[in-house]
Amino acid sequence: MADSWDGSSEIGSQSDESFHFERVHLEPIYDAFVCPLTKQVMSDPVTLENGQTFEREAIEKWFRECKESGRKMVCPLTLKELKSTDMNPSLALRNTIEEWTARNEAVQLDMARRSLNLGSSETEILYALKYVEHICQKSRSNKHIARSAGLIPLIVDMLKSGSRRVRCKALETLRIVVEEDTENKEMLAEGDIVRTIVKFLSHELSKEREEAVSLLYELSKSETLCEKIGSVNGAILILVGMTSSKSENLLTVEKAEKTLENLEKCENNVRQMAENGRLQPLLTQILEGRPETKLSMASYLGELVLNNDVKVIVAKTVGSSLINIMRSGTMECRESALKALNQISSYEASAKVLIEAGILPPLVKDLFTVGSNQLPMRLKEVSATILANVVNSGYDFDSILVGSDDQTLVSEDIVHNLLHLISNTGPAIECKLLQVLVGLTSSKTTVLNVVAAIKSSGATISLVQFIEAPQKDLRVASIKLLQNLSPLMGQELADALRGSVGQLSSLIKVISENIGITEEQAAAVGLLADLPERDLGLTRQMLDESAFQMIINRVARIRQGETRGTRFVTPFLEGLVRVLARVTFVLADEPDCVALCRENNLAQLFTDMLQANGLDNVQMISATALENLSLESKNLTRLPELPSPGLCGSIFPCFSKPPTISGLCKLHRGTCTQRESFCLLEGQAVEKLVALLDHTNERVVEAALAALSTLLDDGVDIEQGVTVLCEAEGIKPILDVLLEKRTDNLRRRAVWVVERILRTDDIAYEVSGDPNVSTALVDAFQHGDYRTRQIAERALKHVDKIPNFSGIFPNMG
Repeated sequence: MADSWDGSSEIGSQSDESFHFERVHLEPIYDAFVCPLTKQVMSDPVTLENGQTFEREAIEKWFRECKESGRKMVCPLTLKELKSTDMNPSLALRNTIEEWTARNEAVQLDMARRSLNLGSSETEILYALKYVEHICQKSRSNKHIARSAGLIPLIVDMLKSGSRRVRCKALETLRIVVEEDTENKEMLAEGDIVRTIVKFLSHELSKEREEAVSLLYELSKSETLCEKIGSVNGAILILVGMTSSKSENLLTVEKAEKTLENLEKCENNVRQMAENGRLQPLLTQILEGRPETKLSMASYLGELVLNNDVKVIVAKTVGSSLINIMRSGTMECRESALKALNQISSYEASAKVLIEAGILPPLVKDLFTVGSNQLPMRLKEVSATILANVVNSGYDFDSILVGSDDQTLVSEDIVHNLLHLISNTGPAIECKLLQVLVGLTSSKTTVLNVVAAIKSSGATISLVQFIEAPQKDLRVASIKLLQNLSPLMGQELADALRGSVGQLSSLIKVISENIGITEEQAAAVGLLADLPERDLGLTRQMLDESAFQMIINRVARIRQGETRGTRFVTPFLEGLVRVLARVTFVLADEPDCVALCRENNLAQLFTDMLQANGLDNVQMISATALENLSLESKNLTRLPELPSPGLCGSIFPCFSKPPTISGLCKLHRGTCTQRESFCLLEGQAVEKLVALLDHTNERVVEAALAALSTLLDDGVDIEQGVTVLCEAEGIKPILDVLLEKRTDNLRRRAVWVVERILRTDDIAYEVSGDPNVSTALVDAFQHGDYRTRQIAERALKHVDKIPNFSGIFPNMG
C-alpha cells in the first residue's frame, strides 16, 4: 500500500494530503474526468455552448474574473468568444465520475483497513489514518462508510501502538470521524474506549494530551458520552486540574473548560466537579435548577469537605437561597438546606456572611418551635450546630433581632429558652447549645446579659452538673462555659462546686489525666483558677482532694519538658500556677496550707518561675504568690531565745550588755529560711523580682513591685529592707517605675515604696537633687487619690520639697 500511495514521501499539510489522495487512483483515469482549469477530477461537471466541459466552480470563477477585468467572455480552452455563459450540467459524466470515484475509494478504503493493524509499519499506519481523515472530511456521508467498513475499532486499536506519532494521529482521526456524527460517537461509548482516551490526559504536556482533550470535547457533546466520561475514575479531576494550570497550552485549557461545561449536563458529573474543587456548576444548580435538582445538590453540598475560602464563596453565592429553603421548604428540603448551612457555617468569615443574609431568626425559630411543624430532634441538632457555629464567629449579637418584641439572641427570654432546651434534650443538642452560650459569653458586650439570665433562671447548679457528663464534648463545652462565667459568677460557682458531690472531684480528675494536655484540661484548670482565691472552704476541699499536690507534680513535669508541642501548654501551665497560688492567700487561716508550702518548698518554685520568660501571666502570678508568702514571713520567723541577764543584770540593767546572736535575718530579726519562713532574702528572690521591674507588661511590674514592697512593710526592719534593695541594685528601677507613670495602680504602689525608701536620710539626700523624682511625687500629690496624696506628701517632706511643720507645731495632728 505504501508503494501505491507513494509512501516514501513525507507527511505534509492537510491541503497537500488532500491533493495527494485525489491523485492516487487504482483504476485508470480518463482525460474527460479532469477539469482543464483545476487539473483535478471533477465533482460537478458542466458543459458550455461550445461543448467544452469544466468543473462548475472553476468556470464560474473564470467568468467572474472576465467580467471584473472587462474582458470578453471567452472559452478558457479555445479563447473564442462565447455568445452565452449558460452552463449545462453533465449528468452522465458526473454519474460516471462518481461511480469511478466510489470504486477507487472502496479499494483505497479496503487497503487502509488492512494497513490498520499493529503489525504494519509506522508509515503505512499513518497514511491509512490520513486517508480515513481525508474521506471523512471530504463528505459527511463517508463517515457512515467508515463505520460500516469497521474502521473505528481498528483506529481505536492504534491507541495501543508503541509509536507516539501513531497514537497522536489515531486520536486526531477519531475526533474527525465522530465530529457531527452521533452514531460514531456512540460506538466509542462501548467497552473501555473512553477510559483508554482518558488515560492520555495523564501524559503531561504532550501532543497526545492535547489530542485527547480535543477528542473528549467532541465526545462530550453527546449526553450518553457525558455520563461515560464522568464515570471514568479521575477524568473530571484531571480536566479540572487542566483548567487551572498555568503551564498548559491555552487552546488545551480552553478545550478542557468547554468539555467540563458539556459534562455539567449530568448531575453525577456536577457532584464530582464540586468534590474536586469546581463548585460553580453545583451552586448554579442550587440557584437555577429544578426543585428536585436543588434538593439533590443542596444535600450533596452538605456532604462536601470545603476549605475555608471556598466556604465564604459558597455562603455569598447560595447562602440566601439555602436560608429561604430552610425557612419555607418541605421537611426534606429543609433538611438538605440545614446540612449545607451546617457545612458552610463552620468558618468565622462565612458564618458572618450567613448572619448578614438573615440566618438567625429562622434558626432560632426552628429550635424553639413545638407542634406539627417542628423539626425532628435530629434536625434540631443540626440547627443547634449551625447556631453554635455562627455565634462563635465573634459577631455583635446584641444588635440582631431574632424574635418578636425586639428580642435579640441575648434577651432574657431567649437565653431562658436555651437553658430550658439544654435541660430537656439529649447530649448532642445539649452540647451544641452549651457551645452557643460559650460563644455568647466570650464577648464582653453580651456576657453580662447571659449572666443575668442565668442568675434569674437559677440554672447555675444545672450547668455545674454537666462537669460530670460522660460525653467528652458535652463536658468540655460546659467547662468552657463555666470558665467564661467565672469572672462574673466566681462566688456562685465556688459555692456550687463546694456544696456539690462530685463536680469538684471531676474537675480535678480531668486536670490530673496523664494524656498530654487537652483543651478540656486547659479549660478545667482555667475555671478553677478564676474562682475566688480567698474562698477558704474551696481551698480546704481542694486540700482534702490532694489537688494541690497533683498540680505541683504536673507543673514539675511541664518544667522538665515532659509535655511539649501542644497548643494548650501555655494556658494549662498558667492555670496550674494560678490554682497553686491559692494556698498563699489563706496562709494565716489554714495551717495545712503553710505545711503544704513548706513540704514542697513552694517559695523556691515560685522564685524559679519568675524567670519563665515569655510567660507573662506565670511571672505575674509567681510574684503575687511570693508577695503573699513574704507577708507571712514575719509570723513564721523563729525569734531567738535571749539568755537570762542574771541577778546583777536584772538589778542593774545599765551595767549588762545585750546579747549578740549571729545568723539572724536582718529583715525579720529571727532565724529565716526559704522553705520554713518563705523569706525573700534567704531565697535569693529579691534580684529576680528587681529584674522584672523592667518588664514590658505593667501587670508583671506591678506584681514584682508589690512583692518587693513586703521588704519595707510594717513589722520588718525597714532600714534593713532599704539596704537589701540597695544591695540588689533595686532603688533606681523602683524610681524609674515612679517616673514612667504607666498606670494608676503602678504609680500608687511606686509612691508607697519610694516614700519608705526615702526614710533613709542618705538616699533622701541623693534623691532630692533629682528634679524628675520630685516632679513625679508632686504630680502624685496633685492628681493621685486621697491615700496616694497623703503618702506623696510624706515623701516630698523627706526630700524637703514640702516643709515639715511637725517640729514647729509639736502638738498638731
